[in-house]
Amino acid sequence: MNVAVAEGAKPGEHFIVYVNYLDSSGYIPPKGKPWVDRIRDLGNIATHEIKITNQPDAEQALTFIEMLLSFVYEMPGRLANP
Repeated sequence: MNVAVAEGAKPGEHFIVYVNYLDSSGYIPPKGKPWVDRIRDLGNIATHEIKITNQPDAEQALTFIEMLLSFVYEMPGRLANP
């Protein structure tokens, strides 16, 4: 949600709106949609159930989020400063 809003999405929307915004704006790689769906599913579980996330699920989420944050924030700066 924070990345989408920082990149121009309207605040106060549902999470799926932000996912779709990032996807339609080109922030999610072509084969990245299944990753986003997985993160959304994990987020829904964490929001609606009292359940401890297991390590593999947490590592998957962190791996994708790391890639997304790098793509959105780190890589543009590297292009400007070769």
